[in-house]
Amino acid sequence: MADAFQVTQHRPDNQDADRRIQGLGGPGGGGWYRDIDTLIRGIENKDFSLWTVAPSGKSVWVVVAKRNNGRKYLRTEADGIEPNNLLALPRV
Repeated sequence: MADAFQVTQHRPDNQDADRRIQGLGGPGGGGWYRDIDTLIRGIENKDFSLWTVAPSGKSVWVVVAKRNNGRKYLRTEADGIEPNNLLALPRV
């Protein structure tokens, strides 16, 4: 089973019209940060899993999704709560 890491921070890409984040970070091992493409590859290859805590207090998995244009991004599993759970995290 792959390791699971908590996500507690995000780095937005303010130049990106579709609000794709640049990367995520968390507290494990004294703190970590990885760019979005590294995280997408790792999740798809099952090298690791990511999770975060939604504003509701519920733990949710971070998953890879794909836009209609084929561009991949990260989001949390659907929990029916807005705003976006990852964008609601503090900035790196």
